Amino acid sequence: MKALIVWALSLAGAFYGGAKFYLHSEVADTMDVAVMMMAPFAALEYDGVRSTMTGELTIEGVRVRPNEFRDELYIERLGIDTPSFLSLLKMSDYITLQGSDVPEYFGLIVAGVHLPVKADYFEELYEFSKALQGHEDDGDAAAKCTGKYGFSPQTLSALGYDEQVFSMRLIARNANGHYTFEVDSNIEDMWDAQAQVTLAGNMTSELSLGRAYRPKLREMRIEYTDQSLKERVQDYCGRLGLSPVQTLKAQMDTFRFYGESNGVVFDEYLLEPYQEFLKGKSTLVITAKPHEPVAMSQIDLYKPSDVPALLNLEAQAY
Repeated sequence: MKALIVWALSLAGAFYGGAKFYLHSEVADTMDVAVMMMAPFAALEYDGVRSTMTGELTIEGVRVRPNEFRDELYIERLGIDTPSFLSLLKMSDYITLQGSDVPEYFGLIVAGVHLPVKADYFEELYEFSKALQGHEDDGDAAAKCTGKYGFSPQTLSALGYDEQVFSMRLIARNANGHYTFEVDSNIEDMWDAQAQVTLAGNMTSELSLGRAYRPKLREMRIEYTDQSLKERVQDYCGRLGLSPVQTLKAQMDTFRFYGESNGVVFDEYLLEPYQEFLKGKSTLVITAKPHEPVAMSQIDLYKPSDVPALLNLEAQAY
């Protein structure tokens, strides 16, 4: 019996080792192709491939340098998260929808994206983001210190940040009659945010519709926790000459602007809790619980002032 157990363990170990070698080789071959394809645009390097028994597969130590820039973008880990190592081996079937068993969940991992504030590409990213929004920096101190149109590299330096270190984990889960997307993200020493969006229907059949896909929101919850950004903004606004009252008004105006930019005019059920958050609370929770699932593509058909009631939007600060 002892010999049988030892034999079974040895066989399992050999299978795991061989499967892991095969998996890593496949990923490495894909990455080598990606390196060649990106060569005309950017230099791409990475340290290696890592997988775990729990179902994570990541590319470690990714370094990207666009050809027209001197500075490098560094990502600590980039990969996927699945229920088990066996799920990793079936990924090609899942992606092509050929597998009969859809995994319990599927996730994306982006860990430790380092963006030095003084990197030569950071200014380009900021200008590109601002152009997409269609706004120009008019020199308004209130807009500048609150990041109304995004934080420029100069503003981030003034806020005391040498670099932005961003991480995110996205998990998609399928259940009977609905599916959810869970996003856990943060920027070090700035903020943490957890979001869960629940959509009606079956994920596999819905996503297979392609362009005909019309997601219907069933429920949403966003929890935002301040790490130090709020205090830094208030301090910087003061250094630019704004009084505490003016700073609070500027922060509220920026919050309203974010909503209006996304087709929503916030009502008192969101504005009052947000003001409490600014005045001393560390966490803001925003929820949406429409009485019936709402097609996201149809929200634009409603007046922005009616959207909070349509989605049953509420907020709480604590």
